[in-house]
Amino acid sequence: MPHGSLSIPARLCLLAWDPTGAEAADAAHLVRAGALAELARRGLLTDEDGIATPVDMDSLAGDAPLDGLLELVRESRPHPWRAWVLLHARVTADAVREQLTAEGWLRAEKRRVLGVFPSVEHVLERADAVETLREEARQVWEGVAQVSGASGADAAVVALAVAGGVRGVVGDGGREGRRVRYRARVEEFVGLSGESWVLGELVAALGSELRVSGADRPGR
Repeated sequence: MPHGSLSIPARLCLLAWDPTGAEAADAAHLVRAGALAELARRGLLTDEDGIATPVDMDSLAGDAPLDGLLELVRESRPHPWRAWVLLHARVTADAVREQLTAEGWLRAEKRRVLGVFPSVEHVLERADAVETLREEARQVWEGVAQVSGASGADAAVVALAVAGGVRGVVGDGGREGRRVRYRARVEEFVGLSGESWVLGELVAALGSELRVSGADRPGR
């Protein structure tokens, strides 16, 4: 995929963007789930009896949106993974959007609401690259690219995109893409993610119809 060094939440933010280049529909919970998956994949968040727990108080991801979320988790009372998908999700989504703007994936355009109030609207700057990203994710989902060949990050992106109803990854897209008949396929990707129990919880938070059996919680 043409994602280079893009994190899981950044890739999900782009995949969820309207293909016409207009402002993305609300994808805050999807982006937050991706950030949690990325932090778990990097070993910065671990699971302790279902609670998302920082491994220490000092380590950083070196990525502004991820480090912002890590700080939020450290400073808050303990919460399960599914709760963190929802809590203050817009903070992470806005940080990812600003990061993508700084890196040239999005463009900020100044507008005036009702011709008076200043506002900023974001549009896709690299629409062709994002469409390629979407097409390759679709190929992985449909089996054109073998599931066994997907990296842990790719597996997490596809599983969360499908659970979040991202259009263009599943053939019929939208909410229809979260039907029960996709559960077994999602489970394959969850199992390849490297943090299968955690990703299973995040998938369940995004799409209740796709609750996966997943692996046992670490330590069981």
